[in-house]
Amino acid sequence: MDREALKYEFYIGAGVEEVWNAFISPEGTRKTFFGCVLQSTFEQGAPFQYVGPGQEGDETVHVYGTILNYEPLKEISYLEHPGASYQDNHAELESRVTFTLDTVGACTKLTLVNDGWTPGHPSYENAKSHWWMILSNIKTVAETGKALDFGW
Repeated sequence: MDREALKYEFYIGAGVEEVWNAFISPEGTRKTFFGCVLQSTFEQGAPFQYVGPGQEGDETVHVYGTILNYEPLKEISYLEHPGASYQDNHAELESRVTFTLDTVGACTKLTLVNDGWTPGHPSYENAKSHWWMILSNIKTVAETGKALDFGW
C-alpha cells in the first residue's frame, strides 16, 4: 500500500534565519530533534545523519541518507532511512523530507512534506505523530529560544 504524503504548514513569529537555525544548526537541532545533531556538508548528493542519544548510546544514528537540495534559508530536501538500530532492513526503507521557508508578512511559513515512502515502511505511523512534536518545537525554539518540555 502506498503511503500518502505527510504535509504540515506552520506560521512562526520569527525571522527566516531563526527558523532555519532551529532545524539546521547543531544548537537548534539538539533542542528540536530530541538531542540529535544534523551532520552533513549539505552539498547536493552528500550524506547526512541525525546523531544523538539513543539505543546505541550518545552517538546513535537515528536517521541517515542523502541531501537532494540545499538552499540556505530557503529549502533542504533529503532522502532518509531509519538508523540501523531501528530496522534490520533500514537501507531498503526510504522516504523524502522537504523543509521549505517563505516570508509571510512579519512571519515565516515553514512547510514540511514527508513523501515518497517505501511501501509498508514501518516508521510511517510514528512519523505522523512525531512531526507535530518536532515542528511545534521548531516554532517554540525559533520564537523563544527554549525547547518544549515533553516530560521525557
